[in-house]
Amino acid sequence: MITTTYVTRTAAGALAALLVLAGCSSKAKDSDGDGDKASAGGVKTGEGVSGKTITLGALTDMTGVYATLGKSVTQAQQLYVKQLNAAGGVCGYKVALAVRDHGYDPQKAVSGYTELEPKVLGFTQFIGSPFVAAVKQRIDGQDKGLVLPQAWSAALLGSPYIRVIGSTYDIETINAVDFLIKEKGIKKGDRIGHVYFEGDYGESALVGSQHIAKEAGLTVVEQKIKPTDNDMTAQVTALKKAGVKAVVISAGPRQAASLVGVAAASGFDVPVIGNNSAFAPQLLATQAGPALMKNYYVASPSLPIGADTPEAKKLVVDYRSAYPDDALDNGIVAGWTAASAFGEALKKACTNKDLTREGVDKALLSINSYDIGFGVTQDFTDPKAPSSRESVILQPDKSLTGGMKVVREAGASEAAQAYTPGA
Repeated sequence: MITTTYVTRTAAGALAALLVLAGCSSKAKDSDGDGDKASAGGVKTGEGVSGKTITLGALTDMTGVYATLGKSVTQAQQLYVKQLNAAGGVCGYKVALAVRDHGYDPQKAVSGYTELEPKVLGFTQFIGSPFVAAVKQRIDGQDKGLVLPQAWSAALLGSPYIRVIGSTYDIETINAVDFLIKEKGIKKGDRIGHVYFEGDYGESALVGSQHIAKEAGLTVVEQKIKPTDNDMTAQVTALKKAGVKAVVISAGPRQAASLVGVAAASGFDVPVIGNNSAFAPQLLATQAGPALMKNYYVASPSLPIGADTPEAKKLVVDYRSAYPDDALDNGIVAGWTAASAFGEALKKACTNKDLTREGVDKALLSINSYDIGFGVTQDFTDPKAPSSRESVILQPDKSLTGGMKVVREAGASEAAQAYTPGA
């Protein structure tokens, strides 16, 4: 997922105090490239441009709860940078990626941002909504560097510098419940369960389920959990007793696998749908695999890595060539999409002869129809809105590349189209 949050809003607010900390923890190596700041061909430059190198930052999780996601996102972005440089770079500059692993630790995330910010033009990756939120005031106020997070909390909307790619969790959940209504027989008067992490991720998703439930005459039975809650037996028991006809889960892959597996073992035969970060294809090799392929669905901001498009097929070939020992998952799509969007902004900024932070920010805000071949067109022109309101509904299938098949193509439900985040 692609990212998500595990910290309550109180904790997220407390993270802002960590901005005074310096230093970081890093286990990933930076790309090569350094030198003095320069301006070539009349192109304005500023922070993050030194000598003949543009440096971009990536704040990732390679050792924490989303290590699998972070690895895929980062490697996809490193692959993008390698191919961009092979094609001549941007404005005569090579692009380098400075990577820091925060291990989904709040102190390391904020101190990593503090360390990298003066050295980079912007960030192609920042995993963790609460961590981004902790530095949002600084980004908007003094730093003004473009950040493309792997996080989809609606709380991140409104900034011209922090741009959510794809539908936010509330909109994604509205589309997920719409799928349950249209395709799984959920009707007015029914109860649906919602198991969700405390914090921005789960609470943003809950806003979405509550919104469409009100519109459709449904009742939401809530089950709030913590990231340390890995056994969903108590939640399944409570939802079964409440008589819910379907379940939404806004948590991690481990919790989703437990929920679906426990439900199947107890004869609780209802459809379960998760947000984009609530699945990893590695789960299909576990005991929960058969149940996941039968009763589990995922709302995604794009087609899966195994999509039948020329762009997806090329990415699969290129990624396998670069990382032959690593699995394919949708973290690759998330990383590639963000890096590609940042790259497109760099190219437009080059055309405008302004590779400063301000120039790159303006360039992204001018992109209103960007499609890299994964089924969803992105519009970055309105900072108050996500770049898309569409979701693709996927179902686990271990026979396919990336372990996912499309059961409903990209689309935005009427409820999602009419919904205003934060209203």
